[in-house]
Amino acid sequence: MNLLVQAASSDDGSFHGPSINEFFPPTLFTIGGLEFNRIFFIRLFATLVLLLVFWFGTRRMKLIPGRFQSVVEMGLDFVRVNIAEDLLGKKDGRRWLPLLTTIFFMALFFNLTGIIPFLNIAGTSVIGVPLVLAVSAYFAFIYAGIKNSPKNFFRNALFPPGVPWFLYILVTPIEFISTFILRPITLTLRLLMNMVVGHLLLVLFFTATSFFIFTAGSWWSLFGAVTFAFGFAFTLFEILVALLQAYVFALLTAVYIQLAVAEEH
Repeated sequence: MNLLVQAASSDDGSFHGPSINEFFPPTLFTIGGLEFNRIFFIRLFATLVLLLVFWFGTRRMKLIPGRFQSVVEMGLDFVRVNIAEDLLGKKDGRRWLPLLTTIFFMALFFNLTGIIPFLNIAGTSVIGVPLVLAVSAYFAFIYAGIKNSPKNFFRNALFPPGVPWFLYILVTPIEFISTFILRPITLTLRLLMNMVVGHLLLVLFFTATSFFIFTAGSWWSLFGAVTFAFGFAFTLFEILVALLQAYVFALLTAVYIQLAVAEEH
């Protein structure tokens, strides 16, 4: 709470909202030129929790599962049924299931750190993780297309069948930019910006609460109650956003792979 009060007010008693500096915390220490900061350890924490959840959930599989195993199996089945097999069919769905499962749960757990007390920032709110996930999806798309049709993948992607030849002067550059450049960029920015905006809004609500209650005082505390209510409601909304963004990222990855293995390629 002291941190919130410090963030909300300055020595002159004025209110200061969140800034972009939230996403660039100071370096704690450096090893071999690699900087370690608070967000790095948040990502490490999310990774360890993710590994522990699946280790405990799958280490002693039973025919009649307990509650924890059931929850893990429900999560895995959700990705398998609603993302992998629904878009790619059973054969290709099972082939790409490990990648899609990894992307979904990695994005989900890293997103959820934004609403966990004492962490308070999503591991996906700095470009590194969204970029890694987007590049993984991009190379999966390229690999699937080349493996399915080594000779025709790039030709059909850049020169769509059925288009008059003279229109390729316009169509081919557009297809190249939209397919091979904009896809990884939009995947990265969609996840990144949702987490950035969500974090800034949560910080704004709760620092305003601290300011009204602990700095402004008096009847201003009523405004603090209002901003706290908005902050609590938006925290619940952020849980939904974290789930939706993980789902959309994995879904779009499956869509791109499906396009790459389509018959016309």
